[in-house]
Amino acid sequence: MSHQLTRRQMLHLATASAAGLGLAACGGGGSGGGAAGADGDNGKITVWSWTTAAEALRGVVPSFERDNPGIKVDVQDVGNPAIWDKITVGLASGGKGVADVLHIGVDYLPGYLEKFPEGLADLSRLGADRHKDAFVEGLWPTVMGKDGAAHALPWEVNPLGLFYRHDYFEKAGVDPASLTSWDDLIAAGPKIRAATGAQLLGLDKPGTKQDMDFFQNLMQLQGAFYFDAEGRVTLASPQAVQALTVIKRLNDGGLLADTAGQGTWKRLVGQGKLATVPYPAWAIEYLATKFPAQSGKWRVMQAPAAVPGGGRSAIVNSTYLTVSATSKRRKAAWRFIEYALTKPAEINRMFASGGVFPALKGAYADPKFSAPHPFYGGQQVLRSFVASLDSGSDATNFTGDYSRALKIAADAQSQVLIKGADPAEALKAAAKQLAQQTGRQQAA
Repeated sequence: MSHQLTRRQMLHLATASAAGLGLAACGGGGSGGGAAGADGDNGKITVWSWTTAAEALRGVVPSFERDNPGIKVDVQDVGNPAIWDKITVGLASGGKGVADVLHIGVDYLPGYLEKFPEGLADLSRLGADRHKDAFVEGLWPTVMGKDGAAHALPWEVNPLGLFYRHDYFEKAGVDPASLTSWDDLIAAGPKIRAATGAQLLGLDKPGTKQDMDFFQNLMQLQGAFYFDAEGRVTLASPQAVQALTVIKRLNDGGLLADTAGQGTWKRLVGQGKLATVPYPAWAIEYLATKFPAQSGKWRVMQAPAAVPGGGRSAIVNSTYLTVSATSKRRKAAWRFIEYALTKPAEINRMFASGGVFPALKGAYADPKFSAPHPFYGGQQVLRSFVASLDSGSDATNFTGDYSRALKIAADAQSQVLIKGADPAEALKAAAKQLAQQTGRQQAA
């Protein structure tokens, strides 16, 4: 979805101040046990979200207020990236001025739970645990605090796919079904380029906007990330080296376009100069909306494995709704979250209005998830992403040091792409730097 693209790109503008505030306020925040907040079950609650997600949440309000007399809901579009600084400043000041309900991305939630362990309400106490199995596998560990309680419910899930130009593959005589790994795609790349003039994909080579999603996706396909489940640094792991090696091979083969500069990626796609786009489910409507002239030319396939024979499913990002521990109406806030995120009719209403791919498994029985999409030549693109979720996915531990890892990894990637550095050596140095800056141990 388009708001997710903005969030991923704009994250880097907010993380520096957010990380600094979080580190300074470790252990701060209100009391999840009830000292700072209260369990009021009526009155007015405020919800912070952004853009299309905020609009989607507003669509739930009329039915919720009808079914829950005594509770009024005010959904506020705080903006992105403004919401991250606003939440962080609020939690750092003990929850002062923070909304009752907060919409938080997976790249921030673990950090908030680490640095403000009493800032977000204990939702297990309010009944969240009974919904644990209702959501896509791999998301629940992210909502769990060190206290063993759930502090959020999953809303959006983004499984990875590979969007590709069907017309280019046909012209080059390349069968997408034969491309099961990035080795296969790299081998087919010169043929596609020769037939169409298009490179396989684009990447900001000098790292002007820390373009690390593809690197992260390749790690996630291998069940790895910058940190392991215990928070140890894994930036020099074999999986990370494999990911950066794939990127180097694409670059060395002349298959990687440079998307540095404002709007470059969009311009290249619009000009038909990129043959593939490795993006998650939110991109279904983004591509259809931004490039309507290319209707019928795109298709989606399961993401190629990072290593031959490896996994082809990954959840690359997700978002959640949580309750501030300092809310005076925690029960009312919880009732709104539970209503919005655990009822298939409500979650699909939000999906239809805002494009937020639901994490609730019960939502997928709706006929819309099997409907053909005209932009993709009638392909059942939603069904393909639902199928990829059936394989399960490991939880990604972003930790509270994600912004540091992102910058250090981006520098290593640029060294490889611009200066020809060896991926293993660049990542070894990067992992050492990350461990030193964060005080975390490196995994063996």
